[in-house]
Amino acid sequence: MVVEINKLLDLVCEKEASDLHLTVGRPPTIRLHGDLKSVNLPDLNGDDTVRMMKSITSAKNQEELQQEGGTDFGFAFGDKARFRVGIYKQKGEIGIALRLLPSRFLNFEEIGLPPGIKDHMLKPRGLILVTGPTGSGKTTTLATMINFINENVKRHIITVEDPIEYYHYHKKSIITQRELGVDVPSFAEALRRGLRMDPDVILVGEMRDLETMEAAITAAETGHLVFATLHTTGAARTVDRIVDAFPTEQQGQIRSQLASSLEGVLSQTLVPMVDKDGRVAAFEIMFMTPAIQNLIREDKTYRITSTIQTSAKDGMILLDDSLFELFKKNVISHEELVTRSQDTNAVTEKIRKYTQAKRGGKK
Repeated sequence: MVVEINKLLDLVCEKEASDLHLTVGRPPTIRLHGDLKSVNLPDLNGDDTVRMMKSITSAKNQEELQQEGGTDFGFAFGDKARFRVGIYKQKGEIGIALRLLPSRFLNFEEIGLPPGIKDHMLKPRGLILVTGPTGSGKTTTLATMINFINENVKRHIITVEDPIEYYHYHKKSIITQRELGVDVPSFAEALRRGLRMDPDVILVGEMRDLETMEAAITAAETGHLVFATLHTTGAARTVDRIVDAFPTEQQGQIRSQLASSLEGVLSQTLVPMVDKDGRVAAFEIMFMTPAIQNLIREDKTYRITSTIQTSAKDGMILLDDSLFELFKKNVISHEELVTRSQDTNAVTEKIRKYTQAKRGGKK
């Protein structure tokens, strides 16, 4: 039986699955609401995955796959959807992972972000970091932020992505999208060149290395609004991750630069819901205040968490508090709350007191 990739992509779109996995030795598999589910088809063999790979992959990417053992690119499925594609070799066979990119931009309310965050999208300069593990929705959040700027103000927005996932079109702003390996060789090089293109807003797909981090911080310092991602969880860990990437003798200077250029950190995770299919986002939000600037400058990031906790009036929230609110509203389960929390002991104690208070109220 010949398995057609077009029919599988149709299924992904129809079910609104997030991912499709094509690997030798098992049937095509979709990720639906966070869980992997096999499609009712025979196991794939090596010929199947090679044939499907060739049907969607350019000669250039096929060459990269042969030389490097893997390749990534964006793929348009007619006018139905776009996919982010990762093709790789394993045990000498070809495997394919395709991620469905939403066909429309979500708004802040749909994502679950507080409206006050919009004010920070309109700042003339600063560094805004969106962080979280792979598959936590960072790309969607960034696309929403860029679309908001594009629709509301006149700016020149440059994005550097690997690959381009959401296609933006000129609205109030001019938008220039550059793809790694197609338009520019690296994030750091794109940032350097981008500063000569009269940008107002720059999106860096990922701060992968020291050179890119340095260039992003410098761009934010020199009067640009810069968005970037990191695979970290929590604001304090994000700051530490950046500082620790630099040699010891540079860390004092980087702390000082971050204190003056960082505008905010938004850390997120997607959690399965208890009452219906799908996942909901929980957030940690930190905005720069004089108090947090001092903590970064003085290498006291361990106190950032408690400062966020007492700064709700400034629009801040801890990830654990965001998760706990979702639990109280019966949106996520007790297990998910405990598993995804940063401070498990504190959250467990919070649950105990909350459950005790509820029982007391019933009496």
